[in-house]
Amino acid sequence: MHDPLHIGGIELTSRLFIGTGKYSRNTLIPEVIASSGSQVITVALRRVDPQGGAENIMNHIPGHMTLLPNTSGARSAEEAVRIARLARAAGLGNWVKIEVINDQKYLLPDNLETIRATEILAAEGFVVLPYMSPDLSAALRLRDAGAAAVMPLGAPIGTNRGLRTKELVRILIQEVNLPIIVDAGIGKPSEAAEAMEMGAAAVLLNTAIATARNPLVMAEAFREAISAGRKAYLAGLGPVEEVAFASSPLTGFLN
Repeated sequence: MHDPLHIGGIELTSRLFIGTGKYSRNTLIPEVIASSGSQVITVALRRVDPQGGAENIMNHIPGHMTLLPNTSGARSAEEAVRIARLARAAGLGNWVKIEVINDQKYLLPDNLETIRATEILAAEGFVVLPYMSPDLSAALRLRDAGAAAVMPLGAPIGTNRGLRTKELVRILIQEVNLPIIVDAGIGKPSEAAEAMEMGAAAVLLNTAIATARNPLVMAEAFREAISAGRKAYLAGLGPVEEVAFASSPLTGFLN
């Protein structure tokens, strides 16, 4: 089934985006990429060090991957814009995941500053994928600001708590005419499948794979779950009923 996802002029056949943090060793990253089938990987600019040798994360990312630098550490739109410009100048391309976070306990994104950064960077030709708290008004403003996709959180970053914002994400899928990529909090393949069954365009996750006992098998499990969830969405899920309906009615059988 040919069912590509188009973002920023790039055709993607995988709807699983992955990250680069929390692995026990950087050399696991290319193996996880292979197991997951992912084509997009996010990386924090502060981990890109041309003089870092084996510690430079870029040495472990295959050249065929689409890089999604993120503005991790930014606390304002101005800081996010500066990081994005540095990433592009460093040769990391023109995709950027906007992260603007002031809350240091729950690490929830600042939607207002995220909208401001999106406006500036989209006008400069960046392919902007903003990470945001799922709020319809903010998502529509991000769309109007030039975002290429909207990335609402499923649960706070790194918690593996699942799709706790399900009903809010569902509203964005229905009302925002952009790809909706569920980002953060997904902990199980079944939760990723659920997001895809709802109509999410993709899922971005890191902790669930990186902290698994076997990251390579977990990456494969997420790959299969996302594929299954997407197929279920395209097939059209059957209606949910309040009472039972027999699959094979007995009407007339005994007469």
